[in-house]
Amino acid sequence: MMREPMVQEGFEISPRFRRSIEERIARLEEGADFDEAQLQFLTDQDHIRRQVRLVAVERAEALRMRLFLDRAGTRLPRPLIALDKKIS
Repeated sequence: MMREPMVQEGFEISPRFRRSIEERIARLEEGADFDEAQLQFLTDQDHIRRQVRLVAVERAEALRMRLFLDRAGTRLPRPLIALDKKIS
């Protein structure tokens, strides 16, 4: 089944929120790498199956967040001082 391309929604997020999401992506990917490395120490097939599912979910969530960031623009911070547009 082919999906139609997503329409650009045109939403913006703050730089702080973007950093937070990027940090979460990094933690998910690091966790997935660690959990995948632990597979070599597992012996129970059911435990291995659950561990593989955990890794897949962590990677899928990281991908979902990356796609979100790709679609979102970063809002520019407000100026710290009001700029007077009146020219004398």
